[in-house]
Amino acid sequence: YFQVQAFAGYAPRAEWGRYPSRVVANTRRVLDVFDRAGATATFFTLGCVARAHPELVREIAARGHEVASHGVDHRMITELSPAEFRAQAIESKSLLEDLAGHAVTGYRAPSYSIGSSTLWALEILLECGYAYDSSIYPIRRRRYGFPGGPVVPARIAAGKGTIAEFPMSTLALGPVRLPVLAGAYLRLFPAWLSMVALRAHAASGTPVVVNVHPWELDPQQPTIGPSRRHTWTHYARLGATEEILLRVASSARFRPLAERLRDLGLLPAENGGARAGASSPSRN
Repeated sequence: YFQVQAFAGYAPRAEWGRYPSRVVANTRRVLDVFDRAGATATFFTLGCVARAHPELVREIAARGHEVASHGVDHRMITELSPAEFRAQAIESKSLLEDLAGHAVTGYRAPSYSIGSSTLWALEILLECGYAYDSSIYPIRRRRYGFPGGPVVPARIAAGKGTIAEFPMSTLALGPVRLPVLAGAYLRLFPAWLSMVALRAHAASGTPVVVNVHPWELDPQQPTIGPSRRHTWTHYARLGATEEILLRVASSARFRPLAERLRDLGLLPAENGGARAGASSPSRN
């Protein structure tokens, strides 16, 4: 809850240690929602969270979900040099594989920060052993967005090769693409709009991705910044997120991104087994 980019001016990384961690309890709330819905998912996990709470990563994997990388310390790619990004991609992949007991093949950039100026990161991901990315948001926003990016899962250029991309979902309204089913859009928009977006994707045969942060199910989280009113987009409707997520997750058969990309023929068939040398996950 204190790592979001909107709070960078209020909660600098040097002060993160003074905030009480709530990620374990909040992630377990998300896991319980998926159990109730019969859904499995991909958990894009920060290296710093994995290092602080290794038992949580093991539990995510033990409960049948995919563990993937969200980088190390939630720095946007625009804040990293190629060398720094490569180091984080390698570090987070190795750490998460050791804890999850399976290969980590997916990546999502903090704040969806793969865009026209950071496409170089895709080549580095491919070189570091990642098979897919899910960072592109084909919209235009102040902090993020890549209007020229793919709007459906596809293989896209990554240097001399290609990488599978599962972009964030949008709803076309004439010439405008409305962001849906992700983060604040899932939480702030009325639930009926999320259901309309799901039905529209189903009718067109377009794969859909739903994204939620564990802190979005936590209305009791401490206030960051001047006031909750001042930063209302972060705090509004936190108490409604759990029911919205349950309704959405129960409406279709949701599965991890890597599995769905294999079904679409955008990733090769799974060749089985955990990463060599990785420990087997166990339920906590």
